[in-house]
Parts: sequence; C-alpha cells; structure tokens
Amino acid sequence: MPIAIKDSKIDITSEKHTKELAKKFTKYLKGGEFIFLHGEMGVGKTTFVKYFVNEFQSLHNLPQTEITSPTFSLLNEYQLKDIRIKHYDLFRIKRKEDIKNLDIFEKDNKLITLIEWPKLLTDTQNIKSIDLTFRYLNNLNDRSVNIKV
Repeated sequence: MPIAIKDSKIDITSEKHTKELAKKFTKYLKGGEFIFLHGEMGVGKTTFVKYFVNEFQSLHNLPQTEITSPTFSLLNEYQLKDIRIKHYDLFRIKRKEDIKNLDIFEKDNKLITLIEWPKLLTDTQNIKSIDLTFRYLNNLNDRSVNIKV
C-alpha cells in the first residue's frame, strides 16, 4: 500500500491497512509537524495514533505500550528517546477559550503533535499541518482516510 504524499484517499477498511499507513507515516515525520485528525467517533483516529506511536517505539527499540484516547485527560504524551509525541483529543472541549492554556502549538523540532477533533482551533493559518480526514463508507462497512498536505 503506497503512502499518500499529497491530497489522496486511502482505503483503511482493514485495520491492517491503518497499521501500514501509520508505519509509513513515521518515515516522513521527523519533528515539528502538526497532524489534524478529523472524523466521526469510532472511525479510526485513535487506532491510527496507536499504530503510529507503537511504530516510533519499535524504531527506537522501546517496548510498545498501550495507547489510549486522551478523551478525559485531553493529552497523552510519549517520550521516545529524542522524539516527543503529544496526542490531544479535544472532543470534550466546548468553548474555544478552554483551549488557550493547552499550549497546543508549541514549536519544537523534536515534537510531533497529533490533534483529534481540531475544529475548535483558531489561528491555524500560520500552522503547517497535515490533515487526515477519516470517513465511514458503504453504510459504515468500510473506512477511508483522505490526506491533505
């Protein structure tokens, strides 16, 4: 399965395809990136993050840990030797004002930031991001992800 480099749609109906996509993403991200994860609940956003973080752990000869959604804590952070990964889940945030203290747009070339439910974020015009939009297809039987760079 080839990875998308620019504006494309990938079938991730099989969880195996989600894992392959996450694995290939790790080869392109070096730090300083912001990944916005869009899509309905249960469509595969956190599953993608799980495989993404686990692949970075494997690349750094670290044990793979359980990766869960930070829905209630808002943030899970992983230190992988010289790379840090922040995984935000903004689902429970109802007001834009509540985001101000999260320091989401920290600038660091050794940090990769993954953000689920980024719709409340403002002032993202100056942020270079990769947008992954996860979708259900065929009456929820299939899934896809659109990638926009």
